[in-house]
Amino acid sequence: MANTPSVDCKQDAGVLTPIINRNRCEGKEDCVRVCPYNVFEIGTLSIEQRRALPLGSRIKAWAHRNRQAFAIRADDCHACGLCVAACPEQAITLRRVNAP
Repeated sequence: MANTPSVDCKQDAGVLTPIINRNRCEGKEDCVRVCPYNVFEIGTLSIEQRRALPLGSRIKAWAHRNRQAFAIRADDCHACGLCVAACPEQAITLRRVNAP
C-alpha cells in the first residue's frame, strides 16, 4: 500500500539518493514502512551480491535469509531522512546525486 507523503522534505526528488550499506542491512523493513515515497522494497541478495560481501557479512546475510532493503525507486527520494532515522542498523545514508 502506498504511503501518503505528509512530511516536510528537504529536497526535490532526485537531488539525494539513498545508499544502503550491504554489510549492515538486515532487511528489517523499517525503511519500507516509513518512506512516504515508496523508495524501498525488501528483496533477496543475488549470488553476485553475496559473493562481494566479506565473510562476516555473508554469514549475517545468510542468517537473515539474504533479505535486504533495495532503493528500487531511488529517483523518487525527497531526502526526508525518515529511512536514515528508522534503520536500526544505521545502514542507510543519503548522498548527493553525481557526488563522488
